[in-house]
Amino acid sequence: MARWLRPLVGALLLLEGAAALSFLHHRYEELVQALFRVQSQCPYVTRIYSIGRSVEGRHLYVLEFSDYPGIHEPLEPEFKYVGNMHGNEVLGRELLLQLSEFLCEEYRRGNERITRLIHDTRIHIMPSMNPDGYEVAAKQGPDSNGYLTGRNNANGVDLNRNFPDLNTLMYYSREISGPNHHIPLPDNWKSQVEPETLAVIQWISSYNFVLSANLHGGAVVANYPYDKSQDQRFRSHRRTVNTPTPDDKLFQKLAKTYSYAHSWMHRGWNCGDYFADGITNGASWYSLSKGMQDFNYLYTNCFEITLELSCNKFPPEEDLERQWMANREALVAFIEEVHQGIKGMVSDENNNGIAGAVISVQGISHDITSGEMGDYFRLLLPGTYTVTASAEGYQPLTVTTTVGPAAPSLRIEDLCSFRPPAHGIVPWQRCGSPPQENSRESAPSLCAYQHDSEHSTHRLLAGGKSS
Repeated sequence: MARWLRPLVGALLLLEGAAALSFLHHRYEELVQALFRVQSQCPYVTRIYSIGRSVEGRHLYVLEFSDYPGIHEPLEPEFKYVGNMHGNEVLGRELLLQLSEFLCEEYRRGNERITRLIHDTRIHIMPSMNPDGYEVAAKQGPDSNGYLTGRNNANGVDLNRNFPDLNTLMYYSREISGPNHHIPLPDNWKSQVEPETLAVIQWISSYNFVLSANLHGGAVVANYPYDKSQDQRFRSHRRTVNTPTPDDKLFQKLAKTYSYAHSWMHRGWNCGDYFADGITNGASWYSLSKGMQDFNYLYTNCFEITLELSCNKFPPEEDLERQWMANREALVAFIEEVHQGIKGMVSDENNNGIAGAVISVQGISHDITSGEMGDYFRLLLPGTYTVTASAEGYQPLTVTTTVGPAAPSLRIEDLCSFRPPAHGIVPWQRCGSPPQENSRESAPSLCAYQHDSEHSTHRLLAGGKSS
């Protein structure tokens, strides 16, 4: 267990004099006011935008934290939190408002850890994906709220059962050796999803998210993919079966990062249930079809887990401060996990970024792709990996790299126009001349510049365009 506990150096070490936060339930208008208040207090590192509207016309607001809000910086990963997907599961909504105020306040105070996090990460926080359902639940309040009152959206649809079913397509694709990532959407998918679901799908298609969590209530456990078991007979008979992704060990580590940073999730016994280490494979708990976390993994580059945070779906206000203190470190520590693994640029001979290049890791049958600017991010556990970058019209490049315990990076580029290495990087071999247009020459020999430090290995590789 100790190996999952974060070292004292990584603890938040909060200032005693931090401004008091309002531990209250926020209706829609109050939520909007709270978001804009944070934005006004930290205008240079925040931005508010809406990804769309709910059935009843309420905005689905997102608060962004970044040193350059509104701009994707190459090699800076994108992270998101989504709360209140089920309208009556409200703790996540309030925690994300608290987190927003906290990040702003600590940044203003010069907290080194928070400043580094905001400067090195683009953080997107959506407190409520289902504001219509919340208003239904809030009318009854925490004392008389029914277990399902307000769970669904205004059309009576469970949003966590409303995403296109890519699991079934993936299981079939696996049998015929088809694609293992970015599974295509069915032709008629838009007619089958709700406005809130459509907005989220368009959102995650527009940003190259790397890591995410969606916040729920009704249990206390960190749940990771897959949520849907391959054998549907198990679900129909209420049986369960562990259904791991190709990144199962990584997902377990991500889930443990949250559970062990949480005050009591890791203990296992909560709400009458027991989950070892406070984590569970989703399908091992119960099989769920058309869920959001599986969709993120199968349709985008994003690795998402589901955080069940309270036995009481609508806890009373007097319990909110205790819940915030229990989750505060975990919420920050989980964001930091977006920097674990490899990242880099994929470029052509003119140093133009190549979007959609496929990054494959030997032994893990789940690929990711580079973003619009050619940068990519691949979450990995510490270890040594053989990584291949490939793009249509270019010869693939393969390299062996070591991932250390703290933010290593791997950069794959075409560097055939030689440039002097950066400070501290020792030239190992120079590039050959790039092949002429329409030439049948093979790609130039690989060149690399490497810099080894205590925690990271950097490598730059060159490859040529194929004939």
